Amino acid sequence: MPMNELVQRVADSAGISEDTAVKAVDAIIAYVKEHAPPPVAAQLETYLTGDTAAAVGAAKSALGGMFGKRESE
Repeated sequence: MPMNELVQRVADSAGISEDTAVKAVDAIIAYVKEHAPPPVAAQLETYLTGDTAAAVGAAKSALGGMFGKRESE
């Protein structure tokens, strides 16, 4: 779900303005990125910005790391 769709859904669900929804979504994303493992935070960022190629690359890298594969292999 790209960022715009998420903001719209929050605005509609909460009955708030889009400007307020943007602030709420930004705060939640910042919190998650601060507390999530780095690979998860990177995937969240690339997913919300719509950069699917980067998201796939980040996922492959994270999964490879989980199974003991190093970047250079």
